[in-house]
Amino acid sequence: MKTSTYGLLLFIALVFAMCRKKDEHAQHKERTTRYTCPMHPQIVQDKPGPCPICGMDLVKMNASTGANGSIMLSESQIKLANITTMLTRFESMGEKTILTGRLMVNEEQTEVISSRVQGRIEKLYFKEVGQRVVRGEKLYEIYSEPLLILQQEYLLAFRQFEELKEKRYESFLKASEKKLGLFGMTKEQAGELAKRKKADSRITFLAPVSGIITRTDATEGQYVSEGGSLYRIEKLDQVWVEAELYQGESSLVKTGDVVRVQISGFENMPVEGKVTFLSPEYRQGSQIILLRAVIANPDREFLPGAQANVILSHSEKKAIALPVDAVIRDANGSHVWILQEDGAFRPRMVKTGLENFEKVEITEGLEEKENAVITGAYLLYSELVLKKGGDPMAGHHH
Repeated sequence: MKTSTYGLLLFIALVFAMCRKKDEHAQHKERTTRYTCPMHPQIVQDKPGPCPICGMDLVKMNASTGANGSIMLSESQIKLANITTMLTRFESMGEKTILTGRLMVNEEQTEVISSRVQGRIEKLYFKEVGQRVVRGEKLYEIYSEPLLILQQEYLLAFRQFEELKEKRYESFLKASEKKLGLFGMTKEQAGELAKRKKADSRITFLAPVSGIITRTDATEGQYVSEGGSLYRIEKLDQVWVEAELYQGESSLVKTGDVVRVQISGFENMPVEGKVTFLSPEYRQGSQIILLRAVIANPDREFLPGAQANVILSHSEKKAIALPVDAVIRDANGSHVWILQEDGAFRPRMVKTGLENFEKVEITEGLEEKENAVITGAYLLYSELVLKKGGDPMAGHHH
C-alpha cells in the first residue's frame, strides 16, 4: 500500500514539472517573438497590433522573411503595395527604333474654298480661324452682277417653258439651271428662285465639306475675282505624322507598314499609323529621308503641330519577356520575383537578352507559365534589403 502511494505521488510530481517547463518555454518564446510592419520595418514591437504609421497589421519578424529570401504578405498588404503578377509566356519580342516626328495636316483632306464668280463679299458667316463648319451650312454671301444676269436668264427660260410647254424651251431651262450650278448655286436654290420668280442680288453660298476653318482670305465688303481664295477648310478625321529616317534606318520600314505612334499628351494610348509615303531621295545636303504615315482621328483629339514618336519594330523573335520594371538589377546581376504555390514571393536570378523601352527578354531562369511579379517588384526587393540587411541576393545563383 505504501509503495503504490509513493509511486502515485512521484508520477504527479513529474507531471507538474513537465507542465512548468512547457509553460516556461512558451513564456520565453512569447518574450523573444517580435512583430514588425511589412511596409515600415523600422517599427518593431513585442506584441501584435496595428502599425502606428500606416495602420497595417504587424507580422512576426521570423515569419515574414524566410531564410531563402521568400516574403509572405497578406492580401491587404499585396493590394496596398500594388503587387500584380502574370503567367510568363512566349511572345513576339524585337528591337525598337524611335523616330521623333510631328503631326501635320492631311493635305489630301484639305479643301480650299474659292469664289465661283466675281463680286463683292456682303457677309461672312465664319470670320475666325478654328471654327467648325458642317457641310451645307451658310458660308458667305456675295453680290455678283454676272450671277444676277444668269438668274434672270433662268427665270426667262422657266417662264417660256411654263407658258409654251415646248421641248426646246425645256432644253433652254435645263441649260440655264446647269449654268447656275457651274457658278455655285445648288438645285435647291434654283428651285427657290423658280418659286419666287424674282432674281436675288445677294446669293448665299454653302459649305461643300465639313471641317475646321484654318484660314480666312476675305473680309466683308471686299471685291473678289472669279477663283479668288476665301477659306481653307481642313478635315481632321485623319492626320499625318511625319518623321525623319537616317540612312541606316531606311531599311527598317516600307510603304504599307503599320507603325506605332505615341503622341504628346496621349503617351498612355499609342495609336497605329499606316506608312503612305517614303521620300525617294535624301533631303538636299543631308542623309535624311522623310517618312509619312496616316493616323485615324475620328474624335479630332490629335491636333496638327503636336510632337509625336514613331516606333519601328524589327528583329522580332519569340521569347519569354517581362515588363522592364519587373526585372531588378543589382551588383549580383538581374532577378525577378516569383509567386509560389504556397503564397510566398521568392526572388530568382535570371539572365536577360534583348531589351526595348517596354520589355526585356529573359534568356535563362524562367519557364513558361510561371507566376512572375510585374508591378511592385522594387517594393519586395526593398523589404528584403531592410529585413536581411547587407546584400540580400548574395549566394543566389542562376
